[in-house]
Amino acid sequence: MTVHQTSQLSRYPIDALTALLGDVPIITDRTIVRRRSRDFFWYSPILAEELKAVAGDIIVRPRDEADVIRTAAACAKLRIPLTVRAGGTGNYGQAMPLQGGVLLDMTDITGVVWQKPGVVRVRAGTNILALDQTTRETNYELRMHPSTKRTATIGGFVAGGSGGVGSVTYGGLREPGNILAARIVTVEEEPRVLELRQDAAQKVNRAYGTTGIITELEMPLAPAWPWIDVIAAFDTFEEAFEAGRAIAHADGVVKKLVTPIAWPIPGYFGSLKSACPEGKAILISMIAEPFLESFRAILGGRGTITYERPSEEGPGKVPLYEFAWNHTTLQWLKTDRSITYLQLLYPHDRLAESVAEMMALFPDEVLPHLEFIRFAGNITCSALPVVRYSTPERLNEIIAMHEARGVFVANPHVVSLEDGSRHKRADADQLGFKADVDPMGLLNPGKMASFVAVR
Repeated sequence: MTVHQTSQLSRYPIDALTALLGDVPIITDRTIVRRRSRDFFWYSPILAEELKAVAGDIIVRPRDEADVIRTAAACAKLRIPLTVRAGGTGNYGQAMPLQGGVLLDMTDITGVVWQKPGVVRVRAGTNILALDQTTRETNYELRMHPSTKRTATIGGFVAGGSGGVGSVTYGGLREPGNILAARIVTVEEEPRVLELRQDAAQKVNRAYGTTGIITELEMPLAPAWPWIDVIAAFDTFEEAFEAGRAIAHADGVVKKLVTPIAWPIPGYFGSLKSACPEGKAILISMIAEPFLESFRAILGGRGTITYERPSEEGPGKVPLYEFAWNHTTLQWLKTDRSITYLQLLYPHDRLAESVAEMMALFPDEVLPHLEFIRFAGNITCSALPVVRYSTPERLNEIIAMHEARGVFVANPHVVSLEDGSRHKRADADQLGFKADVDPMGLLNPGKMASFVAVR
C-alpha cells in the first residue's frame, strides 16, 4: 500500500475554507493537528509503517449541526476532503485522514436530546460513559458498548464499531433493532439533513464516516443492572471455553461479557495479577447481581473464582471490560510491542471443533482470546487472538489459513472497508447511498476503495 503523505504546505485552499467557515472554531497548530489525526493504528505493525505520516491540514470543531452543515458546504465548494473524528479510539486508521484536508472533530456536539423508556436520542459526539450515566438516572443503559467506553463517543461507535460488551445478549450493531435511527448531513454545496430509520440507519454503521456525517442517533436501551465483574481460573483453555459456552447459552442468566482467554495473555494484566494465577486460562464475565448464584451453579465447581466485585467505572477505577475485547491486546502491548492481533468470527455450527482446530494449527503463535456473542440468532464467538508477529507474509498466511477453514477474518491490518471485510467488498446499499450523500467522494477518501465519485 502506498504511504500517505501530508506536506507542511497544504495542497488545499485552507485560507478560502476558513473564510467560508466564519466563526466556526478551528485548530491549525501542526502538532495538535498531527496528534489528533492518529488513532490506535499502531496495534498493527503493518499500518504503523504505512500510516505514520498521515495528518490532516486543519481541525474544525463544530458546536452544533448548523456548524456541521456550514463545514460540509465549504468543503464541497472547495473540493476539500473531510474526515469525521471523535474519540479516536479506532484500531486501524478508520478516522485517519489519508488524503489530508479537514478533520471534523465532533466532540463538542454532545448531550441527550430526549429519552423515553427503552430508547434515547443523543448527539453524536456524546461520550458513551457520560451517556450511560445519564440514562441510568431512569434505570436504563445502552445495550452494548465498546471496551473503550470511557473515551469513545456514540457516533464513533456506530460509524466504526460492530459490537462489544453486551453483544453476548444483544448481538452486534447490525442486528435489527440495535440502531433505531441516525440523522446525517450530506457533503454537497447545499447539504441536506436526512433522517435514516430502522434498516436505513445501517447505511452509516461501520462505514468509517464515508456515508454521511452523523449528528444524532436514536439508540435502544436495556434495563440497568448492578453488574458484578468475575474472573474464574482454569487449568486449560478448553475448560474455560466450555464454562463460557455454558454461561453464554444460559438465557435466564443476565450477562454482559463472557470472555475466555488463554495463558500467557493474563500474565500481562498487571493490575489483575493476583486474580490471574500463573499458567491458568481465565474466564472474564460481567453478571447481573441477582443472577450471580445461578452463574456459580452453572460453573458447578469448574474452575476457581479468583475475582468478584461490583463493576466500577469512576476515576481511578479499571472496570473488568477494559481487559476484554481489544483492550485485551492493549494490556500486552503496554509492555511488549512485538505482538499484534486478528479479528475473527467462528462458525456457530462447529464452534468447539473450529476453535480446537485453530489452537492445534497455531499452538504458540496465535493465542486464543474469544468473545461469546449472538450472531444472527446463534451463539458463537468473535475472537481477537494475540498473534506473535514475525513478517507481513506470515501474517497474511495465517489469515488465509483461517479463511480456508471457515473462520471469517475481518483484517485489521488494512485501511479500506473492502479489504477489512470478510466479504471483500463494500455493501451495495452503502455504495449507492454514498453516491447520493457524498457524490464528490470527499468523505474520508481512501476508506471505501470501490467508490467512484459521480461528480
